[in-house]
Amino acid sequence: MSERTATSPERAADRPSLAERLQSRLAGAAREHAANAKPEASPRRPGPRAPRRARLRLTRVDPWSVMKTAFLLSVAFGVVTFVAVFMVWSVLGAAGVWDSINSAVASVVEGDNNTSTFDVTNYVGMSRVLGFTLLVSVIDVVLLTAIATLGAFLYNMAAALLGGIEVTLAEDEH
Repeated sequence: MSERTATSPERAADRPSLAERLQSRLAGAAREHAANAKPEASPRRPGPRAPRRARLRLTRVDPWSVMKTAFLLSVAFGVVTFVAVFMVWSVLGAAGVWDSINSAVASVVEGDNNTSTFDVTNYVGMSRVLGFTLLVSVIDVVLLTAIATLGAFLYNMAAALLGGIEVTLAEDEH
């Protein structure tokens, strides 16, 4: 046997065992890490987070955008009005309201002779009422569009002087 591989019992007793050497190296590494490491932040507990909020100012409104939106909404309002008037006049005609009005007026005006020439539909007939409704709807489209656009210009002037409207936006909580 060579001297390198053979160890005497005295020499083995002087040297620390493998477990002791590992333990000492690990302890040294732990001390070095503790000296160099930054202090740990306190652990955060996940919990309900408050919704984020942002405070913004509305300082300008685009008049062209307001005009387009107002035009489309007023056209939609005009169509709904026209259809509603058509439906109401159709229901009144089907229910016999116009005939009842004609007979009531004839009984009051004529008395005993039955030669009535009065007809309420000559004054408030379907074509007259729908024509008037269409005229009012077209005027409404023009006026609402112009007023909304003028309102946008006036708001922009007032916002330039006063700073606009402050709005707070928040996230949904879920």
